[in-house]
Amino acid sequence: MEIPLVFFSQFNMCESKEKMFFKLVHGSGKEETSKEAKIRAKEKRNRLSLLVQKADLHGETIPNRSCPLAKETRISPDEAVKWGESFDKLLSHRDGLDAFTRFLKTEFSEENIEFWIACEDFKKSKEPQQIALKAKTIYEKFIQNDAPQEVNLDFHTKEVISGSISQPTLHSFDAAQSRVYQLMEQDSYKRFLKSEIYLHLLEGRPQRPTNLRRRSRSFTYNEFQDVKSDVSIWL
Repeated sequence: MEIPLVFFSQFNMCESKEKMFFKLVHGSGKEETSKEAKIRAKEKRNRLSLLVQKADLHGETIPNRSCPLAKETRISPDEAVKWGESFDKLLSHRDGLDAFTRFLKTEFSEENIEFWIACEDFKKSKEPQQIALKAKTIYEKFIQNDAPQEVNLDFHTKEVISGSISQPTLHSFDAAQSRVYQLMEQDSYKRFLKSEIYLHLLEGRPQRPTNLRRRSRSFTYNEFQDVKSDVSIWL
């Protein structure tokens, strides 16, 4: 006696579990199998895909309207004239130091002024733990070979600092700071006085943010964590 075989097309064993589950839940309604329904579903998927692609392409380029624009800083031409009298007058003024730093960024040599600022802050340290921690950070960031922001120092100066870094004093970086100061005064400062940044200040034009690729990340004492710093007065 032959046993009749019955086939259920809706339970195709070759289909994935997800498709079988979808059929069981939603059924095989005739309206879903019609050509019109398939075309509408395809159009919806295409529109959704385009919207997602546009969001991915423009998501990072659309400006945040709630973010305020950077403010322009106006400096008196008379004040800017004083900066041309001496390098010391330039660095002793907050806006002058900022303008000179922006200029060094255009030459990718900002590590010099950042080292000088770090040394000025270091000399204000009082606690032994603070002195040791800052000295180690300055040495690793600016002095040692292949430092991320290594400044140009002669071999003898670097050797002296390396030998005293285990027991630093407030004068450990005096020779190096003086050397970098002279380099900036005799070289970078002269070019700064001829730069567009300085000439625009003499004409009374506003300073604008300089958006340049940094060769090295800015020096900051935030890495000192609990150690208090006075570096803000120099920036």
